[in-house]
Amino acid sequence: MDKVVSSAQQAVADIGPGSTIAVGGFGLCGIPSVLIGALHASGVDGLEAVSNNAGTDGWGLGILLAEGRLRRMVASYVGENKEFARQYLAGELEVELTPQGTLAERMRAGGSGIAAFFTRTGVGTQVAYGGLPWRYDPDGKVVVASPAKQVQQFGGLDYVLEEAIVADFGLVRAWKGDRHGNLVYRDSARNFNPLAAMCGRVTIAEVEHLVGPGELDPNLVHTPGAYVQRVVALTAGQAADKRIEKRTVRTKETTV
Repeated sequence: MDKVVSSAQQAVADIGPGSTIAVGGFGLCGIPSVLIGALHASGVDGLEAVSNNAGTDGWGLGILLAEGRLRRMVASYVGENKEFARQYLAGELEVELTPQGTLAERMRAGGSGIAAFFTRTGVGTQVAYGGLPWRYDPDGKVVVASPAKQVQQFGGLDYVLEEAIVADFGLVRAWKGDRHGNLVYRDSARNFNPLAAMCGRVTIAEVEHLVGPGELDPNLVHTPGAYVQRVVALTAGQAADKRIEKRTVRTKETTV
């Protein structure tokens, strides 16, 4: 089945207000920036985003955040995004901060048909007891807090029950992909992309290098095409537009 669509705009056209989107990437590495840009251009709002973080000010999910298009974030950390922090503390955005490994497993479980799982992460903390602030009011009062979670013993140790995440749409970026939706990620850009692809009911992949069926070594495929419904082939310029979240350089050493 040929899953290639003509444009990113066409690929995201049915993502409507209130949808939940799982977005691949870590910081700005491996983010589906073209699909995010198409979402921005579509004008859709009221989105709930499940992603390791919310990009930065002016790039990635940060461009949706800046215009108030996100109503809720499920993420591991705020990162370099000052607007994310401001909206959260001002009560404009609901944020469910989740331990990074737990977030990864919740997404993987959602794509594997596992409703929930037990983990040691969070035992003895507010992750288990509840009360983590999800939303503040403008005066800084907590108006929505995390609920208490079931804790159960296995082998004499306590474990916390965490529910899986299933999103309406998964948005990912791959280094290579074929017309059937099989995907290969490159180096650290692999990060959360396979998990976002798994947990989306409809997964859309932007691909830097589109190849024909049979051109990918099956042993190297990270996301099988069964998880992917739409493929967008990027132009050379789009594929090359990769930004660095925090550039650090050193002074050139003088050779004697």
